[in-house]
Amino acid sequence: MVRFSLASVLAASALLLSSVGHVAADLQITSPSSSIWWVAQSQNLISWTCHDTTIGNFTVLVSNTDPKIAVAPQAIISIQQNFDCSIIVTQDQANQAAGTGWLILLANPFNSTDVYATSEPFEIKPLGSLYPSQVTPSDASVASSGTGTSTGTSSTSKPTSGALSVHGAGLGMGFIGGAFAAAMGVWA
Repeated sequence: MVRFSLASVLAASALLLSSVGHVAADLQITSPSSSIWWVAQSQNLISWTCHDTTIGNFTVLVSNTDPKIAVAPQAIISIQQNFDCSIIVTQDQANQAAGTGWLILLANPFNSTDVYATSEPFEIKPLGSLYPSQVTPSDASVASSGTGTSTGTSSTSKPTSGALSVHGAGLGMGFIGGAFAAAMGVWA
């Protein structure tokens, strides 16, 4: 018969809860943000810190800080794999009106009130607006004048998939469960 002491149960519970809380805290939405807006009735980008968490998937919801605009968050993607790191959202998936105070929520697919990450409030600009610029002010002045020469190089890198890592394979919770069992003395 396996016997558990109160101290070992409390220690294991604390370890498990702190690990789960830490996992969720590491997932962050990087786009959209207060400086990276969306354009209404257009394709828009959602990106997140996929390598810093063991969360395997989540539901993507959109909401607004003003309850007159959005009474409750609306799911736009039912299950999104974390290892993708970003996704283009089409106007068919999210067709919110232009305005401010919009939020993206990444939540538990089985309980949308269990929110893993919330974006900064962002703006959705009217159809036809320009997307946020990713150039420096000096590059913008050269581009607008039509003159200048290229003196540097640039590269764009796509985050690599974590599909085979502990994070992408969903093995993090197995590790936490193993730690819990070890703390309980089951595998002693």
